[in-house]
Amino acid sequence: MKINVVYNVEISGYEKLLSILEDRLISHKAEFKSFDISEMEKFGDFTFVIGGDGTLIKTAKFYSKFQIPVMGINLGRLGFLSQAGVQDIDNVVASVLEGHYSVEDRIMLESEHAVALNDFVIKGCVPTRTSKFYLKINDKFVCDYIADGLIISTPTGSTAYGLSAGGPVLNPSLDAFVIVPICPHTLNVRPLVVPSNDVITVNTGDKMLSVASDGGEGVEVSKITVKIADFRAKLAFLNNGGFYSVLKNKLHWGASLTSSG
Repeated sequence: MKINVVYNVEISGYEKLLSILEDRLISHKAEFKSFDISEMEKFGDFTFVIGGDGTLIKTAKFYSKFQIPVMGINLGRLGFLSQAGVQDIDNVVASVLEGHYSVEDRIMLESEHAVALNDFVIKGCVPTRTSKFYLKINDKFVCDYIADGLIISTPTGSTAYGLSAGGPVLNPSLDAFVIVPICPHTLNVRPLVVPSNDVITVNTGDKMLSVASDGGEGVEVSKITVKIADFRAKLAFLNNGGFYSVLKNKLHWGASLTSSG
């Protein structure tokens, strides 16, 4: 097995973890090559990613077209996708090299301008004002929203911004997208789950939209058309209980609220 190692120099502590990971790969006599995230190349048939979820998302999108799985080693905050921690290095390296891991295919979104593993966030170009957004699905008008914006999310991204905005959690194995209005100026608008083969179009009349993919910088467009991407991201995990275990451990899903005194 040949290994890509991708790191993010903007994440504090990456140098120490990179050195540890490379030492472990050398001790296992594994063939590997390390890349800064801005200089990724196709080399191996498996990828370790050092950083947070943002680093993993960018890496997974790059390697998706080569169908190479990626596994995150978390140096960020939550680490919802980058589940392995610094303390897990020895176990992670041994498990991967012995083939003791699973790979999940995750659908992605594609527009005229970008690909997103989590979501597209669509807002008006005047951030201090609500805007009117016109939604079409499969070229048929659905409704208009007066809101701060819209989130079009994959199941993977449903636990990110979409969840904070009141959207549902989708199991990542589903082939579906969710459309979540951000602070809608009405009570009769709710998130909408649609099949992944639907084509979604959003515009705001004769004004411009600001569209950001996976938390990146927004670009100005007159409209955006979103559909399922040609490639799927391949996320690798140790066999540690699956998605519902992550919900419980990372988001404290269903935990009872207790008070003292």
